[in-house]
Amino acid sequence: MKQYFVYILSTYKNGTLYTGVTSDLLGRTWQHKNNLSPSFTSRYGIHKLVYYEIFEDMYEAISREKQIKNLLRKKKIELIEKENPEWEDLYDKL
Repeated sequence: MKQYFVYILSTYKNGTLYTGVTSDLLGRTWQHKNNLSPSFTSRYGIHKLVYYEIFEDMYEAISREKQIKNLLRKKKIELIEKENPEWEDLYDKL
């Protein structure tokens, strides 16, 4: 069964945040880490995977991405710190 991921990248703890959605979390994070496209993440060095959620339905994942993007920064930080209080790079654990 196909899976979809909503994820948050950061520069460092409490740094600049980026929220995205993908069906290939490992590959997409690798692309961000290696600046493979001129984008917000490559421009600001946002390479650290600090949070993700898994979905079986693409539309639910897209809906959740929009919800997270509309959260206040404080709420995004609370979301991250609930699951990853040390802001570890989760990429290495995938």
